[in-house]
Amino acid sequence: MSAAVFGHDGPWTEEEYLALGETQERVELFDGSLHVTPGPTPLHQNISGELRAALRVPVRQAGLRVLEAVNVRLRPGRIPIPDLAVVEDVDLRNPVIEASSVRLVCEIISPSNAATDKVLKMHYYAAAGIEWYLLVDQESLTMHLYQRRGAHYVERSVTKAGEVLELTEPVRVLIRPEDLLA
Repeated sequence: MSAAVFGHDGPWTEEEYLALGETQERVELFDGSLHVTPGPTPLHQNISGELRAALRVPVRQAGLRVLEAVNVRLRPGRIPIPDLAVVEDVDLRNPVIEASSVRLVCEIISPSNAATDKVLKMHYYAAAGIEWYLLVDQESLTMHLYQRRGAHYVERSVTKAGEVLELTEPVRVLIRPEDLLA
């Protein structure tokens, strides 16, 4: 991947981005530019795995799927890779999931990418029409749940360790932040 990335001139097209294939790094496409971050830390991955496990049964009961680290097309040329996405029944062979199929997106904040998750991705997800955004701070285990209002998100709840997040949409589930460290 390195040679393909560093040898590239000009803005990246979606076709060129998808031709990179699977990589060890997280490579996202934002309007012709690649955003490359190292693989997640073990703590980040543990939180992601535990959150996916907590969502798995309620999501299936609702006829949805919960997927980790998938390409989501917000619009042509804008493809982030959220930590988790609750999606409608989609073709799992397609390398990209359309934003219109995403019901909830989750990002786990790492110190190295906090601004991207809190500002850039939040704006892009809302503008793409994704109704729910769950932001998990891995340092404090605080979960912020946002709901879209127009082209922006409004915070609906803040759940800290010792409290319980009660999701009612797009699925019904109770999540305790400290359980994400199990």
